[in-house]
Amino acid sequence: MSDFRKHLEKSLRDEGFAQEWEEQSAERDVMRQIVEARMEEGLTQQELAERCGMKASNLCRLENGNGNPSVATLEKIARGLGRKLEISFV
Repeated sequence: MSDFRKHLEKSLRDEGFAQEWEEQSAERDVMRQIVEARMEEGLTQQELAERCGMKASNLCRLENGNGNPSVATLEKIARGLGRKLEISFV
């Protein structure tokens, strides 16, 4: 088990941390999906950013979870990946 996983498991025992972690699950899911789709397409961050008309540093921030992308930005990224953006409430 990685040091990160060990630290996360320990941290999740704290009720406040666990609640915050859960509240950020949607953001982590979006970030993961962007990274996975980019890698499936065989694109670098720079290449995808160029396709999206955005700076690579902005895409990097989004992939690292340090941004709050608008729906319009997510749509640009989806188009840059040759995909369709879908948002659902399950």
